Amino acid sequence: MQVHSAPGSMNSALRGAILKTNIWPVSTLPPISLLANFRRFGTVFAALLVALCLAFWASGCNRFHQKPREMVYVSTVRPIYLHDRVAPVSTRVCQVINGQPLQVLERRRRFLKVETDKQQIGWIEELATIDEQTYQGFVKLAAETRNTPVAAKGILIDDLAMHLSPGRKTPRFYLIPGNSKVELLARATAFRKPAETQRPLTPSIPARPAKAGGSAPSNAQGEADAARTPAAAEETAPPEMDDWWLARDAQGHVGWLLASRLDVDVPDDVAQYAEGQRIVGAWVLKKVNDPDPDLANHEIPEYLMALSTPTNGLPYDFDQVRVFTWSLKHHRYETAFRLRPIQGYLPVRVFTQETARGMVPAFSFEIANGTSVATDPATSITRPVTPRTISYQMVDTRVERIGPDMAPIATKQESGKKHLAKRANERARKFVK
Repeated sequence: MQVHSAPGSMNSALRGAILKTNIWPVSTLPPISLLANFRRFGTVFAALLVALCLAFWASGCNRFHQKPREMVYVSTVRPIYLHDRVAPVSTRVCQVINGQPLQVLERRRRFLKVETDKQQIGWIEELATIDEQTYQGFVKLAAETRNTPVAAKGILIDDLAMHLSPGRKTPRFYLIPGNSKVELLARATAFRKPAETQRPLTPSIPARPAKAGGSAPSNAQGEADAARTPAAAEETAPPEMDDWWLARDAQGHVGWLLASRLDVDVPDDVAQYAEGQRIVGAWVLKKVNDPDPDLANHEIPEYLMALSTPTNGLPYDFDQVRVFTWSLKHHRYETAFRLRPIQGYLPVRVFTQETARGMVPAFSFEIANGTSVATDPATSITRPVTPRTISYQMVDTRVERIGPDMAPIATKQESGKKHLAKRANERARKFVK
């Protein structure tokens, strides 16, 4: 006979045994909400995603924020080569020429790893290039002088590089081939040596005559003798100067050219009458007809010419003007007018003037009212502090003065050596300060 216990009592006994053994059956585990866990995981994932995006934005990922390209431009006079590595033995990659743009990829001491517009990569010396700032300086100079009147025209003797400002050590860029014609806009002077090498000029001390008694020289006399030594004579000598022309070539490039490496474009027919002076410019006033059959061209131009002494560093552009007219009797040029010595400044303006006899050629230029001049520290261009405009007209072969300024023209000049000494002393004082 089987005895069945009540269900309630059996469940109680089983629950007691389970409690003693600490074992929970699967069917009796506490319930877990899957939806709550999913929400908690989604919140954490969203927070991590936001933090990751902020980190990318703060670090400036190169994929989205590329650095601006650094450009340089070839500034050497002659073409040079890019090399595949910086080493005593290397292979030439390609040839680059003056003015060619290059993108900088890497810097290593005094060398640059660059890439051309044809994706050719190689190394070049940094001294053979100019940076973007210097290049923009040439662009700005061309824009500022776009409307500057042409003072004269010149022809280059040899290949010549344009400088950003007057001076042999200033940045240079554009290379102008020899025999090219350029427009000359302004003239300036600059020291041949850098400013830090200039020292104040001390006046020379004249020699003192020896006394009849033959006594020993005093301390003052000994100092005077020391001042007359070769070293002291070198200090008292005026500094070496260079003349420079602000020029514009056929492509519109503008820069400063060394005046000693170019010639002012003047016809040989009148250039032969320079008499050893330096020709600053020549302008056609009018043309006359000469029926002489021996002449190849019967229309003969008559010229106005400005000249100066062949000395660099003068505080003016020219010191005399001459007018050359054509003699129909002798079939040659003759001097119809000459004014010297003056302190004249470019540009010279040529125009026509209405008179009772019709339109006649005329010209005008500026001179200094005294010896006071000012030199622009940025361009080294010297201009008079109080300029005067002098005008003339030519009727047939006679040159007459016209215009509102009819006061006498001073024919005294400041000594060139005195002006150079003054500029050298001012520049040396600025360097010492």
